[in-house]
Amino acid sequence: MEDTGQAVVNIGMLGHVDHGKTSLTKALTGKWTDTFSEELKRGITIRIGYADISFYKCGEKYWMKPKCPSGKQGEFVRKVSFLDAPGHETLMATAISASAIMDGAILVIGANETCPQPQTKEHLMVLEALGIKNIVIVQNKIDLISKEKAKEHYDQISDFIGEFGIKASIIPTSANYGINLDSLIEAIQTSIPTPKRDSKADYKMYVTRSFDINKPGTEINKLEGGVMGGSLIQGELKIGDEIEISPGFTYKEKSEPFITEVTSLFAGDKKRDVVHPGGLVAIGTPLDPSLTKSDGMIGQFIGKPGKVPEPTDVFTVEYSLFGRTDFENNQIIKGEPMVLSVGTASTVGVVIETKKDVATLKLKRKLCAEVGGKAALSKLIKQRWRLSAHGKIV
Repeated sequence: MEDTGQAVVNIGMLGHVDHGKTSLTKALTGKWTDTFSEELKRGITIRIGYADISFYKCGEKYWMKPKCPSGKQGEFVRKVSFLDAPGHETLMATAISASAIMDGAILVIGANETCPQPQTKEHLMVLEALGIKNIVIVQNKIDLISKEKAKEHYDQISDFIGEFGIKASIIPTSANYGINLDSLIEAIQTSIPTPKRDSKADYKMYVTRSFDINKPGTEINKLEGGVMGGSLIQGELKIGDEIEISPGFTYKEKSEPFITEVTSLFAGDKKRDVVHPGGLVAIGTPLDPSLTKSDGMIGQFIGKPGKVPEPTDVFTVEYSLFGRTDFENNQIIKGEPMVLSVGTASTVGVVIETKKDVATLKLKRKLCAEVGGKAALSKLIKQRWRLSAHGKIV
């Protein structure tokens, strides 16, 4: 197999705040995904970070560099994208959004704290809600505890994932010292296969990031159009293709989808003429970069013109409540404020109608989502949005 430059699978990096997700991503890829100034200041991930890495076979083992530890040349096997999702409880909506484009996940659990921590449990609930079955558990920070404590903690993890009925590899690591990374890559290769993609279907994509790539002071005639990042769910996208973006921008309380053109494509930091499903890609457009700067396009749905679902601010969700032990998670009631997360979009709404295990919400702004799409609902508990239910759009 040849390294074609585009990743073929998206792997989420989830776990409780400060358990080492970003450090593990850096140990594997060499890229530090906390690049926003507020993230560096607070030492936590706020927005979704991402990094690509190629895996190589070195005899019976795997490695993340072309040259094996033995000095021999490795055999390329696969390129993957890691999505570093926030762990802090107030940022769970971002993690839920990231889960919409994940093909598998690594759940990072710090060995220096008892298992489970609050967001460890919430992230596992997110994965369960969105039907992500391919999971690898990482027991990180083993360098901070004794061998005996590491074994005790390993058993805590086994009991914890057993409660969810999950059978997954548990790989002890130390991200800061690069310990046992070859075993982790082997577990990823074994447990998170590349899914079959429908490249001939109409292209669809969720926007997870957007940028203004122009430097301050750039001359007007040299300005580049706005750029959107995300992952194709299906189909292929080529330079010159027209794309419809929905729900579009809200102006005077109206949201209107609009059509623009693909002027450039990037995958794995390389320019490409065509991109396919799997991995994270960036789409260059003629859009005013002020529209795409600072992630202004997160939550938008991109599709073939005329084939994009109609945006709406009223959604009906068939849901199942999570079994929460940290708060009283009662049935959803009429008049209750909630956050609906669907695709890579999240917005606040109010429940306007309920039946048994079905709730209809009137949202603050329009979203674009397909019938049958997975959704997550969060309740306001003591001034914080807490993950309460999961289900599908009906």
